Amino acid sequence: MDYLEYYGLKEHPFSNVVDSKFYYNSPLHSDALLKLKYAVDTRKGLAVVIGGIGTGKTTLARRFLEEMDESAYEAALLVVVHSSVSSEWLFKKFAIQLGVADIPDDRVELLSQIYRRLHDINDEGKKAVVMVDEVQMLNSKEIMEEFRGLLNMETSDGKLLNFVFFGLPELEGVLALDEPLKQRVAVKIRLTEFSEKSTIDYMRHRLTVAGSGKEIFSADAIRLIYRYTIGTPRLINTVCDNALLEGYLAKAAVIDIPIIETVAVDLGLSL
Repeated sequence: MDYLEYYGLKEHPFSNVVDSKFYYNSPLHSDALLKLKYAVDTRKGLAVVIGGIGTGKTTLARRFLEEMDESAYEAALLVVVHSSVSSEWLFKKFAIQLGVADIPDDRVELLSQIYRRLHDINDEGKKAVVMVDEVQMLNSKEIMEEFRGLLNMETSDGKLLNFVFFGLPELEGVLALDEPLKQRVAVKIRLTEFSEKSTIDYMRHRLTVAGSGKEIFSADAIRLIYRYTIGTPRLINTVCDNALLEGYLAKAAVIDIPIIETVAVDLGLSL
């Protein structure tokens, strides 16, 4: 027996792996999705989502991608995994994700093919959207200038290519490397931590999706989780997952304050 069986759960409710069925549409995330859709549908060109570690930027990006109907959008998500990225690498990634058939090595020809592909997408009545996650890692003035160049591709209806940047607060400084690009940010969204109410709703939502039919965490335990995590979704998941394991080991019917305090010590959290 593990904690899933002990607490009557069908799957782990607090995994930090992004899973769309566990998506919690908080008021903040709901507003963010509406603003991003507005930016894309009106072809604004560049929207930016900024948030601290664990506030749900990647979750929001995946959700937005899932909500874009393939008949109306040519959309892709690129996650930057290291800082040593060249503009040539980026251009090729954009070309692949936008559906360019043959990727040439020549830079000028590559740009020409991207431009032609964007016009084809536009002629199909669709909007081209490229979301880039962890943009703060692209700490390069040259790359920011390249983004600006791509945003110059437009028609009378607006931009041929819409970018949505997701990143940590350091993204502000990266955008400032190219002032003209910074001035082209049409929509800027800031993700913050959950309120106490949203933390409660978030936990209950994930437990319900995982198959819970009863209250596993006491109200006092949930309030303490909020205080330790300050409403950061990723940290809430970590604390709750550990608490479920501790509760199972202690054979506790309900997870209460002592279990949360034990987990907090183990994780090095403080109030």
